[in-house]
Order: sequence, then C-alpha cells, then structure tokens
Amino acid sequence: MNYLQHLICPKCRSVYPKGKVIGLCVCGSPLLAEYDLEAARAGFSRNSLHGRAPSMWRYGEMLPVQKTENIVSLGEGFTPVLRVERLGQELGLHNLYIKEEAGNPTGSFKARGLCAAVSMAKELGLKKLAIPSAGNAAGAMAAYGAHAGLESFIFMPADTPTANIREAEVCGAQVTLVKGLITDCGKLVAERKEKEGWYDVSTLKEPYRIEGKKTMGYELAEQFGWELPDVIFYPTGGGTGMIGMWKAFREMEALGWIGPKRPRMVTVQADGCAPIVKAFHGNQATAEPWQDAHTIASGLRVPRAIGDFLILQALRESRGNAVAVPDSELIEAIKLCGRLEGLFLCPEGAACLPALRSLVRAGWIDPDEKVVVFNTGTGLKYLEVLGGEIPPAERAAS
Repeated sequence: MNYLQHLICPKCRSVYPKGKVIGLCVCGSPLLAEYDLEAARAGFSRNSLHGRAPSMWRYGEMLPVQKTENIVSLGEGFTPVLRVERLGQELGLHNLYIKEEAGNPTGSFKARGLCAAVSMAKELGLKKLAIPSAGNAAGAMAAYGAHAGLESFIFMPADTPTANIREAEVCGAQVTLVKGLITDCGKLVAERKEKEGWYDVSTLKEPYRIEGKKTMGYELAEQFGWELPDVIFYPTGGGTGMIGMWKAFREMEALGWIGPKRPRMVTVQADGCAPIVKAFHGNQATAEPWQDAHTIASGLRVPRAIGDFLILQALRESRGNAVAVPDSELIEAIKLCGRLEGLFLCPEGAACLPALRSLVRAGWIDPDEKVVVFNTGTGLKYLEVLGGEIPPAERAAS
C-alpha cells in the first residue's frame, strides 16, 4: 500500500492533489509530498522490511509512485556505510563512517532523486524531460529517461567534467553546453520549456527528486540499528539531500521507527561558492545569490538554491553548522582518503573532510561521537579536475 496523501507548500501551506503534473507552488516555493503518517504507522512496520530487496524501493510505501509497474529502477540505493578507522584516527575521531553513494547507478547519489522523478514522470504520462545540471544529475536523468523510453534534454555548463557529458550523450540525451553556471542553464530551461513541451526536473522545481533523496535518511537509520548518528556532514549545492533526510527523520519518528534524537547537520560548501554558509552564519532566513561562483567541485557550484530556506531550517533545528573549504584542501582530502582507506572520493564528498577536521579542532565535535560523511559520487568522473595533482604510479623495473 502507498500512503501518499497530497502535496503541500512549506511556506504558504497550500495543498495540491496527488496525481497531477505540477512544479512549484503559486507562491514560488518548492512543494513537498505528504503521507498519511497515522495510517502508515498502523500498516507499515519496520519488521516488514525483512527480506525486501536492498534498494531504495524497500521503503516504497513512503515513496510517491502509486503503481509499481511505473517504477523505473536500475538498482539504486542501499549503499554501504563504511567505518573508516584509519581516516578517523587521522582526523581525531573514534567513530567515523562514510556513506558511499558512488555505488549507485551512474556513480552518484543523483540516481536516487532522478529515479523517483522519472518514475513519476512515467506515471503521470510525461514524454519530454529537461534539466540543468552541473554534471551527475545529467547522467542520472539521461540513464533513467532512456530506461523509461522518455526524451531527455540536458543543459550543462561548458566546463562540466567530460565524463558527465559523455555519459549523458551515450544514454541518448540531447545535450546543450552553456557558457556560464548551472543558474544560466536553468534560465534556458525555464525560457523554453513551455514552447518545447518539456517538464522541468530542476532541483526542487518538481516535488519528487527530494523523495528519492530522502531514502538516504531511511537507510542510515536502518543501517545504524534505528539510532541515528550524532553528526552528518553533507556537501551542499542544491541541498535536496539535506532537506530530504530531515524530512525522512520526521516521517520515521511519526511511524514509530526512531525516537526524537536527531543528528546535528553540517552543510559543507567550497569557499568560492558558499551562499548557505554565509546565510547561516549571518542568521539569515534565505541566502543571497553568490557572485563570481567558482570551485572545481562542480556539484557545489550552485550560486542560488531554491530550497535555501529549507536547508537553513534543517541546520538550525538540528543545532548544526556550515563550513566552507578551499579547493586546495579538498584536493588534499581526496588523496588522504585514497591513501588511508582506498576510497576515491569525488571533490564534493572530499570537501567534508577538511570541514570535519576544523570542527573537531574547534571542539564542536567530541572524539567519541558517531559521525557520518556523505561521499556523493565517484572520483572517477573528475579525472581532469585533478590534473597533475596525483602523479601516475612509477613503472615497475623490468
């Protein structure tokens, strides 16, 4: 049974019926899917998860797709949580974990959100999807769109990592490279979508990508025996995953699956594009668009997030924090984690490590606390970004 009830605006509280093609609220805010949590508490227990497939669809009752035949799946979700003792020792922690999202289809956490969005597009009878992307979302939408038999139109900054561009092209998407940032790509989608008949799948401009992303929160709870960690570090561009996990924790408490304890949420951004960090420390309810955004972590190069107020709300409700790091430190972090743990982090995930180190040194994190860092994708997609920073192995003597 699926418990989706309706869509609701977190700003003006307007309610919209399920089963309709919709984007933003009339007030301009993103919409959130709401479920009948009272009925779900009675009919959907933690015990019912036993024996289910290890994918994000094990939580299907709390996902928006009404008919299982409309699920467009490539095996996404239920990625491992890895205890990284050597890295933890280096950073001064006894209980450090990495949630390794690189194992998703298309190599990143974007598979979760686009899987949910494309599945809903299929259920709603849509045929053409459009998205602005800094990289990984493009590959994910192209892959799921291809699997569903839908057309994908993708707009990416011209300096997007080559692997992301080729991935989208191989999956049959129509790719347009744009001289500018992801916000410039988004403007093109907005200008052309009505004429072209596209459904805009931009971050939080439709209500379903967040539902796929929230399953990271469900998984963390299940993987830690239904007790959430003390601190979560999350690399934040559009912030859908941060908002989604905070929503998941609320839902799980209402279901009776977890108690009231919440992790302290930490947003991590690059210092060349840190609108959420600036707004958080400036006690602002929303973030100002970042001028001259630049960072090698393409997923963090988001000058303005439409869900900024929801990200900031999660940070403050959780008594969390926000940290910006320079590109030079995230490159060093990629090498550090690779050398100590054999994990090739993406730049976005690696940015969490210097942020974590700084908060440990400041005493904001206790060495015995349970800390989870999200690595949102594989470093293999960013080889040209690393350039000459990691020298090739020397050829063995013959």
